[in-house]
Amino acid sequence: MTALLEFLEKTALGRPAVLAPVLLAVAYIVYQLFLRPSGLPEGIPIVGARPGEWFPLARARWRNTSDMKTATEVAYGQYRDQAVVLPIAGAHDFVQLPARELQWLVDQPDTDVDLHEQVLDSLQLDFTVMDPRLIHDPVHQKLISGVLTRETGNLVPVLLDEIRVSVDALWGTDTDGGFREICAYDAMRRIIGQVTNRVFVGLPLCRDRDLLDAGLAYAQDVPVGSTALRFTPAPLRPLLAPLVTLPNRIHTRRFYRILRPEVERRSAAFAARRSADPEKSGGDGGEKEPNDFLQWSIAQAAALGDAYHARPDTLSGRILLLNFASIHTSSFAITHALLDLAGSTSPEQLDELRAEVGSVLAAHGGVWNKRALAAMEKLDSVMRESQRVNSFVTIATARKVVKEGGITTPSGVRVPKGVVLCAPAYPVFHDPEKYPEPYEFRPFRFAEKRAVPTTTTTTAGDNSNGGDGDGEKGGKKDNNNGSSYVQRARQAFATTSPEYAAFGHGRHACPGRFFAASELKLMLAYLVTHYDIERLDRRPANFWFGMNRIPPMKATIRVRRRRRRDAAAV
Repeated sequence: MTALLEFLEKTALGRPAVLAPVLLAVAYIVYQLFLRPSGLPEGIPIVGARPGEWFPLARARWRNTSDMKTATEVAYGQYRDQAVVLPIAGAHDFVQLPARELQWLVDQPDTDVDLHEQVLDSLQLDFTVMDPRLIHDPVHQKLISGVLTRETGNLVPVLLDEIRVSVDALWGTDTDGGFREICAYDAMRRIIGQVTNRVFVGLPLCRDRDLLDAGLAYAQDVPVGSTALRFTPAPLRPLLAPLVTLPNRIHTRRFYRILRPEVERRSAAFAARRSADPEKSGGDGGEKEPNDFLQWSIAQAAALGDAYHARPDTLSGRILLLNFASIHTSSFAITHALLDLAGSTSPEQLDELRAEVGSVLAAHGGVWNKRALAAMEKLDSVMRESQRVNSFVTIATARKVVKEGGITTPSGVRVPKGVVLCAPAYPVFHDPEKYPEPYEFRPFRFAEKRAVPTTTTTTAGDNSNGGDGDGEKGGKKDNNNGSSYVQRARQAFATTSPEYAAFGHGRHACPGRFFAASELKLMLAYLVTHYDIERLDRRPANFWFGMNRIPPMKATIRVRRRRRRDAAAV
């Protein structure tokens, strides 16, 4: 002991200002490793832990994070019929339920398990969003699930116009030259940003490069900042968050500064129309009222009667959140589809896809509309299959238990409050019992399912209640109705099921998926009918970033504008 005291006196540790933080850090580590209750159910396996090792939970976290693919496959394959602990460093010690209990999980009331609480924690939104009330009072979600979904059909001409402008600018229009090389992800995220903001804020702001750059940057700031904060001990997050989220604040202010004048102008015009005729909801014979998300938000704020919702920065903040929520996911989806078409599709299949677009357009008088999009079943199948093979989602329907005293799962596992429940996604997408040849990109897999006569037994991947097959065999035929509309709709890109949770599942499935599906299909149709895509020797591999699968960001494809006589009338 004397030697220890002499050592402390001779070093900086002898100073109380240095020694106190060191002792606190050591105490925190000891507590985390030895004393802190896990709060997890007892008696269920821990994926990634090895028998007899010290600190099995902590070591499993890092083991699983470094090889998430193997972790999800072990959790699904080795423990298919039981709940397991799936610990992930910087995320949660998830309790993953067997796949058959996914439907039960999404059916539970929000008073028992809460998606909102899980998202708040996962993205550290109280720190990464500069105005947390936007998250805690998300009135914009009603506009997404209601007005945006309802207006999607009317927005098809607007989307097509912006797709033409943005794609032609970035992919080129020269039909006499050879193939040109483009970075698939970089080009498509800019196109997605411009096209999506045409619906969010309209012209001319959707083409404002500074606004788009700020939105794209913020969409990257949130996951980067939240990842850094999740690896920070919770007591230190409020102290470090201002530094970690500095880019968030910079890009938020930049976005607000550009959008604010338009918000103020529109708000004043809306107020003037209302004062002239309170019953009017549209234009007054002068300037036509825009049909975009910003305008819907202004009308919603007036209806709510809360001055906070009508503030220019509040309205701008909701548009910025939409940019974050939509740009990355849609950019990943269209990039995956292009790489799949370039690396895993035959020229004959591409020609078949173009032929479908041309024939459906001809049947609709050459006019793009909601019905024409819905009739392009092969186009729809390409997007759905690409998301099945490459889905960003590796675990499905994560929910935090918020009920006092916890809940009990159908298999009898008692789960305490605060634990995050989830179900498998990646291994389900690649289960040969549900999807034959699951690692192969078969562009028309779901279009072929639509052609199979209706069955009275449900099939995997095509309904909201589960099933046990690929829909390609088995089942009793319904001889009266053949391939019914409902059966075909179950194979559509935006349709969710326990076996197809790319958009989530249940009442909290992605509310904007119908708009996103229409936008992506329209974009893909324009690309394949107006451009040749040079075939790659092999499809560039995706990579894993923690729990998520990401397309290869630097992968390039070579494209060439098709001559007018070769292109469909898009």
